[in-house]
Amino acid sequence: MKFNWKHILAIGIVLVGFGFSNQTTTPLYLDVPKGWPKPKYDFEKNPLTEEGFQLGRNLFYDPILSRDNTISCQSCHLQQTGFTHVDHQLSHGIEGKIGTRNSMALINLAWKKDFMWDGGVNNLEVQPINPITNPLEMDEKLENVIAKLQASEKYRTLFSKAFGDEKVTSQRLFKALAQFTVMLKSSNSKYDRVMRNEEQYNEREQRGYNLFKTNCASCHKEPLFTDDKFEKNGLTVDETLNDLGRMKISNKKEDYLRFKIPTLRNIQFTFPYMHDGRFKTLTEVVKHYNSLDHNKSLPKELAKPMNLSDNDRVDLVLFLTTLTDKEFLFDKRFSHPRE
Repeated sequence: MKFNWKHILAIGIVLVGFGFSNQTTTPLYLDVPKGWPKPKYDFEKNPLTEEGFQLGRNLFYDPILSRDNTISCQSCHLQQTGFTHVDHQLSHGIEGKIGTRNSMALINLAWKKDFMWDGGVNNLEVQPINPITNPLEMDEKLENVIAKLQASEKYRTLFSKAFGDEKVTSQRLFKALAQFTVMLKSSNSKYDRVMRNEEQYNEREQRGYNLFKTNCASCHKEPLFTDDKFEKNGLTVDETLNDLGRMKISNKKEDYLRFKIPTLRNIQFTFPYMHDGRFKTLTEVVKHYNSLDHNKSLPKELAKPMNLSDNDRVDLVLFLTTLTDKEFLFDKRFSHPRE
């Protein structure tokens, strides 16, 4: 069966071959904005349903996934801040443990092929394994998570609605979480409305947009504001963390200090910035890039000095604030499922 990705990205009747019963579920659709590329997520292998989405939503907000039932996915991925944390540089886990990286924003994941700052995960359905089992984050074993969920009347009911019976498996757990997170689409910022000719930039925002296109757009490509690649950005190694970037995954010398280029959508609220959260403000980030000297180790996109004036930097930051999508940040569909 061939899918038209522009219109049909989910089916509601799931086959027994995927571990489901003949139960009919409610189809759920991911609307692809006009002019956007085709999503990279394989919806045929995990068809979206309302029941699967709601199960994933409940799991996302439930600390039951952690060893001591204190840390949920939401603990590091708050909706109002673009599904990341903002009160500290590095992720925090159970018992006050501190992680090794700043959490990434969960935005437009359907268009991503790699996850984590180093691309150590290449499947959205596998990604939750890391935080759940990481001793500095949730520090739990999958078999314990499955046992806790299976013992919960609430979750037996939710799994039955999503998959046709009460059996809890790791595959179903991860598929449900993916159904929730893959729907976290942000596409209604002022920038988007300007592109749709519904609004106009003011003079300073327009200047900022022009500066962005000249200096930033080669890596933060519209409309997703990332090219999903890994690159060096002129940062020196944090001697405490000693994070080698993608080199840790690839074992290639050329990947030393290369990190995922993050999306700039909702960047106004996803501080602190960079993989180690070293910058607290957008102004600091812009100053960093503006101060880079010509360096052979930098990518060609950063080889040419930006030479921004003080007013230029202000205008560039003003443009970046037009990427804020308040509809996304306060969408009740993505919020905690209050009972």
